[in-house]
Amino acid sequence: MRNSRIPGRLVLTAVFGFLYLPVAVLVLLSFNESGLPTTWTGFSTKWYGALLGNGKILGAAGNTLVVAVAATIVSTILGTLLALGMEARARKSGTLEAIAFAPMVIPDIVLAVALLSFFSKLNVTLGLHTIIISHVIFDLAFVCSVVRARLKNFDYSVVEASRDLGASGWTTFWRITFPSIMPAVIAGALLAFTLSVDEFIISFFTAGAGRGSTTLPMQIYSMIRFGITPEVNALATLIMGVSATALLLSQWLNREQLP
Repeated sequence: MRNSRIPGRLVLTAVFGFLYLPVAVLVLLSFNESGLPTTWTGFSTKWYGALLGNGKILGAAGNTLVVAVAATIVSTILGTLLALGMEARARKSGTLEAIAFAPMVIPDIVLAVALLSFFSKLNVTLGLHTIIISHVIFDLAFVCSVVRARLKNFDYSVVEASRDLGASGWTTFWRITFPSIMPAVIAGALLAFTLSVDEFIISFFTAGAGRGSTTLPMQIYSMIRFGITPEVNALATLIMGVSATALLLSQWLNREQLP
């Protein structure tokens, strides 16, 4: 019985190694003392310090934070309302669900070109505001999906009891419904934040010219065109760390809310 588990463990180890070995190498090389991207010469944290003195990276980080926070707030509100509205329908519609969750399955390049064409048709000047709008469209479906998963297990009899006792719809929502779905709302917000921080293609197509609308993924892309350095590895490591932390917290909240 014990020997039968060995092949499964080997396969699991091989799969995880295939997935995360390149990431581990990138993180390791971010602490490389040498400026060479592949040759290890010693441990050093100087490249992380160099990031703090790089004005372009700090500016891009600020833009990314503005976009991610704004897109997260708007997409969380709209995604939660969309989930509540779809669950409140007496008759479920497969077409409506397909339309609501389409941004999750449409290739990023297709969505990016569509958004660029849309903004161009309306003569909208590209900038951080267009990136935020684009990220909201992309993130909204993910927030809705997370919140709807919680609503599937929601006891609506509690809402009916609250209304029977004379509570208004607004009071019932804030006292009964929202506290019950709040872990899912937070999980959806963290997922939206992670996706917004990591998004490159949509940001690249919907950003205006100049440094004022450059995000961190776009900054990394511009840096690697001249070669990969430990400074790029350090920046990528920090972004992965932030994204992984938010994603793990989101998954933990989703697990906590399950019955």
